[in-house]
Amino acid sequence: MVIQSIVFYVFSCALLICGVMVISARNPVHSVLWLIAAFFQAAGLFVLMGAEFLAMILVIVYVGAVAVLFLFVVMMLDINFVELRRGVVRYLPIGGLIGLVLVSELVAMVSGWVPAAGALAQLGAPVPPVDQISNTRALGQLIYTQYFYLFQTAGMILLVAMIGAIVLTLRSREGVRRQNVPAQLARRREDVVAVRKVPTRGGV
Repeated sequence: MVIQSIVFYVFSCALLICGVMVISARNPVHSVLWLIAAFFQAAGLFVLMGAEFLAMILVIVYVGAVAVLFLFVVMMLDINFVELRRGVVRYLPIGGLIGLVLVSELVAMVSGWVPAAGALAQLGAPVPPVDQISNTRALGQLIYTQYFYLFQTAGMILLVAMIGAIVLTLRSREGVRRQNVPAQLARRREDVVAVRKVPTRGGV
């Protein structure tokens, strides 16, 4: 138990440090690297909790796919840091107001939080015995029964966030040819095809 407690505090402190560095790093590439380190620390905490499946999913999906994709996208983007810092002062009042609203909502939520009936009695054995049901099956039963609507809501929120990110980053650049599907469908044969009678030896 002493070794498990030491390992837990090591992973927890490292996770907190990585989380702070993600939002405080000036270089976006460094932020993504700290995010990958935070994912690894969270995976270690999942292993300590006995949720090996979640730990592997976190490493394979988030570290191996999502975070690496973020890293490639950030490295490929031509980000003007001077222009980004120039607009911080102008939007600082609005950002401060939004942050104040979020903090007040968090305080109201934490102050009004009440444990569910029987939740304290189940803290001693939150995981079902391994000989009765596997960890993956227990997780699936919990997500797709009790938290099914919250799981689907989280998926919809991520979808809206993805669409919003695409809309915000979509820019029209001069000299870049884009596909215009309506113009292609509305094109007539007479506008693009011309049949001409070329005399013998009169071609180019």
